[in-house]
Amino acid sequence: MTMFEFAIIASGLDSDADDFEDRFFAAGCDDATVAVSRGAIVLDFSREAANPEDAINSAIANVEAAGATVERIEPDNLVSLADIAERANLTRAAITHYAKGERRENFPIPVARVTTQSPLWDWTDVAEWLFARSRITEEDVTFARIIRARNRKLRERHSRAA
Repeated sequence: MTMFEFAIIASGLDSDADDFEDRFFAAGCDDATVAVSRGAIVLDFSREAANPEDAINSAIANVEAAGATVERIEPDNLVSLADIAERANLTRAAITHYAKGERRENFPIPVARVTTQSPLWDWTDVAEWLFARSRITEEDVTFARIIRARNRKLRERHSRAA
């Protein structure tokens, strides 16, 4: 078994209710820290499982069993250069050089806010690029892919419900 760390962003429960945190604990979220941030319920998990997909899927089931609606999984797939540097344990300067093409070619292009001073990249694309250059592990790439796929499924589910 391996320990996986991620957050579930949820909604649908009254955080002022007396049993707010107890509902999550009783539903199996005893390995999560529960908080409210910017109006969203945030459950920071350190979940032991055979693989990251099992960890995420079981946590989603537990959060839903508590009565909450799962909005998305974090760490978010949209990342800034600073986020990339932190996740890859590299300096911001190194990542900036990569992004500008000063060190290596074919760094992924931004996927959002391309024309602004603060573009955003898809973490899975960047993780695959970094892995190909031996900067992060295969497990990091797999985890990024699983979170991106699971968030897509959650968005599809929300759009069908709307």
